[in-house]
Amino acid sequence: MIAAMANYLDYDVYDLELTAVKNNTELRKLFIETTGKSIIVIEDIDCSIDLTGKRLKGKKASADKESDDEKPKLPGELEKDEATKVTLSGLLNFIDGLWSSCGGERIIIFTTNHKEKLDPALIRRGRMDKHIEMSYCRFGGFEVLAKNYLDVVVEHEMFSEIRQLLEETDMSPADVAENLMPMSEKKRDPGECFRGLIEALKKAKEDAAAAKAKGEEAEAEIGKEKDTKEDAAAAKAKGEEAEAEIGKEKDTEKEKTSD
Repeated sequence: MIAAMANYLDYDVYDLELTAVKNNTELRKLFIETTGKSIIVIEDIDCSIDLTGKRLKGKKASADKESDDEKPKLPGELEKDEATKVTLSGLLNFIDGLWSSCGGERIIIFTTNHKEKLDPALIRRGRMDKHIEMSYCRFGGFEVLAKNYLDVVVEHEMFSEIRQLLEETDMSPADVAENLMPMSEKKRDPGECFRGLIEALKKAKEDAAAAKAKGEEAEAEIGKEKDTKEDAAAAKAKGEEAEAEIGKEKDTEKEKTSD
């Protein structure tokens, strides 16, 4: 999609690797060196560096930080700290702050598999104007791919089965496209490609069902272990109560005997 945007707009593309940027100053320098009419891409931002999580709050976090600062650091740790000083504030300024006012016509794109891990300030509306979910392929997307790869523009006899399987199975557009690509010009038979796609969808459906069943079995096993531990704890408590009761009875008998 990024390549399509760049080709359509005639923009340059810059792939920015945050882990290779030492500090905010270097980040600013890189930004200034980019040209106008460009797309700046930061891929897998949730994995880049530890600045996307929610900011620490409360006295406990401050106290922990102060105690960590008081501890002497090893040479390797000092080098690591010096090498990764890009902050959330620096990244926000990179996106829409003072640094970004030096030029225009730039598009900044973040990619992530875990949107929930990102700091809300980083992805709020007005900063990241468009949130696009690259979801699984459904029948509408399949029709576009079939037209692009196989020039199929009319309803095919296998479309009904493919429609049903796509509704029941999660498969990415890239995987669907791979099955629609003919091996050669001589084998450019839509029926053959559709049969291969149907087989791939059925296999993906079976694998998903097996994975789900395995997960349910694991959860059931964990539940059994939990119940066993609870039963053992209850039995132990009951045994202790019985022992205490027996002890009381013995003490009572001793008192009666002494009397």
